[in-house]
Amino acid sequence: MAVHAHPDDESSKGAATIARYAAEGHDVLVVTLTGGERGDILNPAMDRPGILENLPQVRRDEMAEAAAALGVSQTWLGFVDSGLPQGDPLPPVPEGSFATVPLEESTEALVRVVRDFRPHVMVTYDEHGGYPHPDHIRCHEVSVAAYEEAGDPGAFPGTGDPWTISKLYYTHGFIRDRILRFSEEFDRHGRDSPFKEWLEKWDRNGGDMMGRVTSQIVCADYFGQRDDALRAHATQIDPNGFFFAVPLEWQQRLWPTEEFELAQTRVTTSIPETDLFTGIEE
Repeated sequence: MAVHAHPDDESSKGAATIARYAAEGHDVLVVTLTGGERGDILNPAMDRPGILENLPQVRRDEMAEAAAALGVSQTWLGFVDSGLPQGDPLPPVPEGSFATVPLEESTEALVRVVRDFRPHVMVTYDEHGGYPHPDHIRCHEVSVAAYEEAGDPGAFPGTGDPWTISKLYYTHGFIRDRILRFSEEFDRHGRDSPFKEWLEKWDRNGGDMMGRVTSQIVCADYFGQRDDALRAHATQIDPNGFFFAVPLEWQQRLWPTEEFELAQTRVTTSIPETDLFTGIEE
């Protein structure tokens, strides 16, 4: 089970890994906590009449196409996108949006899905949300709470039989060494790297997540499916933008893995891991 804040997050964070596991016969469910209703149109080609006015339905349709591209199942938890606050100081998120819903309410909703689907592994974001969007941070909080409580017979009666998840992972995509390898490849080919400013900022401020990574999953054969899923989110992903700056062949050759952090486990495993199911019996 991969738990994400908005439609498109599942395609930009650990997507090739879930596509691999689905192809290998695992049941994979993406849980999308909000509808992305307050998202902007980030692809200029989609900034046309009828899109913004119907954005909730457009994003539902995009999500269905992306799930099909990855070969996974998907469900909605039904909360409303909080939007990304802008300004200094930041304004409060809108009342009634996901980030303002009591944690117990959203946890109960996710526990219900967990007890129905019965996953062995849950993947979500770390305590920083991957980036500080209020819905991403809340996604972390809800996922951790559901991991801890879904197996408790006394928690949330009426939401199904208790189910204990074996392992909880955080997905980490912002790896400095990965970006450095891509940047060096641009240099070798005599092309301007789109990552120079990013790397300079990293060198000044730090923040690389590789030190937290416990598990690297080889999934290069599924990068194409990941990209198809990204393109399916046409309002959010510019096909000429950042996600497609590095040729697919370079990515497959230079960095064929996706990275995760084992946050909690109820089974014995050995670090580093090359499989999220390590330690889980057949």
